[in-house]
Amino acid sequence: MRFSLLMLGLFALGARAAVPDYTGPQPTAATQGEATAVFAGGCFWGVDAVFKHVKGVTRVLSGYSGGGAATAKYMIVSTGTTGHAESVQVTYDPSKVSYAELLKVFFSVAHDPTELNRQGPDVGTQYRSAIFYANPQQKEIAQHYIAQIDAAKVFGKPIVTQVVPLDKFYPAEDYHQNYLALHPDQPYIMYNDLPKLAELKKEFPTYYKP
Repeated sequence: MRFSLLMLGLFALGARAAVPDYTGPQPTAATQGEATAVFAGGCFWGVDAVFKHVKGVTRVLSGYSGGGAATAKYMIVSTGTTGHAESVQVTYDPSKVSYAELLKVFFSVAHDPTELNRQGPDVGTQYRSAIFYANPQQKEIAQHYIAQIDAAKVFGKPIVTQVVPLDKFYPAEDYHQNYLALHPDQPYIMYNDLPKLAELKKEFPTYYKP
């Protein structure tokens, strides 16, 4: 289901207002050094590429979260029966970009958080929208931000993003890593993912890095 000429369509979040800045509870203490966040928002190729272009992000890995080690393999995850979601692990410097700012990018341009168990042409629970929190602060910020965005009626439909604890993150196969940069001319990438980078640059010029 990765690519189908019958299902190709330009990525679009649809009509929405601007996602507001996060205004909820702040972390109780400044995080020292690097931190990590794990997000799922459809095919990991595009989500990976978006976060690689965010200032303060030092590393992004594509992988799988939500299932066990034995099934953390692309061909098995693709059956939609493993509990895994295609995910990205984002390593970032909290002194340069906050967790809430990463969430703003996630909700604004990385994917459509109102689509249930699908994203664009890709359908199945492995393409669900999810935030895998690593600690209580990430959980609190994510839950508050979702409630804030819903209350502001940013989208025409409720956000369906799951907020669930992170058990394990399993890196995907090597050929999935940095996929957009290595395959910019692939039709799936051109129609579904390159527009996300264009929107990131347009909507968040202060966050964007080439």
